[in-house]
Amino acid sequence: MESSSSFSPSSSSSPPLIPNPNPNLDQQPRLTITQLEQLKVEQKVAEIYRLLNGVSAHARSLMSELWRDKHVEFLTRGLKQLGPSYHVLDANRPWLCYWILHSIALLGEPLDTELENDVDEDGGYGGGPGQLPHLATTYAAVNTLVTLGSENALSSINRDNLYKFLLRMKDSSGAFRMHDAGEIDVRACYTAISVASILNILDYELVKDVGNYILRCQTYEGGIAGEPGSEAHGGYTFCGLATMILINEADRLDLSSLLDWVAFRQGIECGFQGRTNKLVDGCYSFWQGGVLALMQRLLPIVDKQLTSSSVSGESSLGSTCNSKSSDLSGQGSEWYIFETGKLSDVGFSFIKRHAESPPLFHTIALQQYILLCSQVLEGGFKDKPGKYRDFYHSCYCLSGLSVSQYSWSKDAGASPLPTAVLGPYSNLLEPVHPLYNVVLDKYYISHEFFSRS
Repeated sequence: MESSSSFSPSSSSSPPLIPNPNPNLDQQPRLTITQLEQLKVEQKVAEIYRLLNGVSAHARSLMSELWRDKHVEFLTRGLKQLGPSYHVLDANRPWLCYWILHSIALLGEPLDTELENDVDEDGGYGGGPGQLPHLATTYAAVNTLVTLGSENALSSINRDNLYKFLLRMKDSSGAFRMHDAGEIDVRACYTAISVASILNILDYELVKDVGNYILRCQTYEGGIAGEPGSEAHGGYTFCGLATMILINEADRLDLSSLLDWVAFRQGIECGFQGRTNKLVDGCYSFWQGGVLALMQRLLPIVDKQLTSSSVSGESSLGSTCNSKSSDLSGQGSEWYIFETGKLSDVGFSFIKRHAESPPLFHTIALQQYILLCSQVLEGGFKDKPGKYRDFYHSCYCLSGLSVSQYSWSKDAGASPLPTAVLGPYSNLLEPVHPLYNVVLDKYYISHEFFSRS
């Protein structure tokens, strides 16, 4: 996930003043750089929405249309650039493959299986030829192969070597390092646990003390930071919550405050921001929207935490975290909701549960932001009006669009009613598994494959 851009004003300049219509009044307070940027974004978005509200219903439907063919053209062109002649010095090649292929799969287009012949792996996956294995690019590579979904692609993964790599990245704190001697954070925990879970190699040795580390990263706001003592962030909140679900320890988090924090990140523009007092960004359509999709299946735990805290007079965070044991088997756990005792099956059991409530965010508003403010008519998606399209935002805008379209469906993958889809029903994308962010049908194929091998 991309961190929000920051701006350090020069010491020789000051932010401009709010225009004062009455010079006789005292000088108005100064606006911060963030406040000025926020006003600019609001103005651009408001212009788009005013235009939408001023046209006929037919024109409004056309404005809300997903330009599917243009997106496929943009993505396919990008994919072809990654062929054998691609010799750019970067560390993002598996990510580019994942962002593009996952986007194409969400659009329901067939995938180029010739890519299977270009896969090479020894333990973890690096960002490019000759590079060190890295957890982030390993996650991207595995999700790419799962998205390809063929026997060839899935059998190319050396799970024994990959398991050894994951163990090598395990830190004494319980968390994971991104690479040899690399940084330790919640993102590393998620990528390691997600890969192990989807490949059916997750065990208690990998899981040990991961939950304790993530608990230390939940902040006073309710969201989850990248590391203890940092600021709550949408991408890390998704990573932290998804990890806790996959290791069957989600009840140890203060889920009610987490829910509050994420819900309040959907702003006046209808999209999500990544952090408090930051600008809206299309990629958080998935990072924040995905968290709320996960929370729909965790509401019984939220209710239990709130009941417990009201009886004891304590916050749910304090009472939950201090009283829960770390018995990973689930025996004796008050919330153990999965029928299997095998950790690798948690992702499968979780998605088979009914959603316990209607959506926990304004799904039509989010679709409106994605289609009108992030969609580029020539193909691809961007962060916000005034920015440029890229494959990263295309992937996560489409993922967030899918999540919002299916949030009214109680069963995963069940076709939503037309009222749940903004614009023509042809806008409907393929559903995703929100824990891994792969297309649901692709997940089922991989789960069956790795369960028998």
